[in-house]
Amino acid sequence: MIVCANFKANKTRQETRAYMAVVESFVSANDIDDTIIVFPPFTALEHLPRNVLIGVQNAYPAQNGAFTGEITLEQLEEFEVKTILIGHSERRHILGESQEQITAKFRFFAEQGFVIVYCVGEPLSVREEGFSSLMNYIETQFEGIDLTYPDLIVAYEPVWAIGTGLTPSSQDIEQVHSALRAKTSAPLLYGGSVKVENAGEIMALENVDGILVGSAALSASDFCDMVAQASELNTEKGE
Repeated sequence: MIVCANFKANKTRQETRAYMAVVESFVSANDIDDTIIVFPPFTALEHLPRNVLIGVQNAYPAQNGAFTGEITLEQLEEFEVKTILIGHSERRHILGESQEQITAKFRFFAEQGFVIVYCVGEPLSVREEGFSSLMNYIETQFEGIDLTYPDLIVAYEPVWAIGTGLTPSSQDIEQVHSALRAKTSAPLLYGGSVKVENAGEIMALENVDGILVGSAALSASDFCDMVAQASELNTEKGE
């Protein structure tokens, strides 16, 4: 299983240190062998030995240069970060990133050998048009993306479910993940109002290889609970 926490624009450097101490201690004490990834804000990056992966929520596809307000490869290399989130709906819909810009990021960081968690998902208006429209919409988000990239992780996040408390039915999630599985062998995560109460149920679904959690992961104890649920599922499956 892959269990990810996306802090978005939350937590200070000090708060992140305290959070990581709890999570790392939990992972060590419980011999967790699942892949655990935390995406803190840039201000909380530190060059420290970790037993979980640290990723960034965004970066500009360049070594360095005149890109005011951006973070580039040169800065990430200082912290030995090799994991990145690309295509998140908030980057697409709030900050206006085009598929062309997203593709440029994907290609650049793939060339650098990054683990890429690539996000796709539909707004409610598309969901209401039916499954065919939904998948056609997601297909456009795969334009220019190498679905055979060996360090790719795909995260399905229905836009209308992010931070709303609304979650697709188990059948809906399985239907989309089944269609995604036909397109790629990459691990498939689900994200969108995942919380302690439903994380285990979601991770147990067919073709769901983990979760990408936002606000519900801001509590270190809750995130550890979700990690424990993933570990328990692995034991039940004999993995």
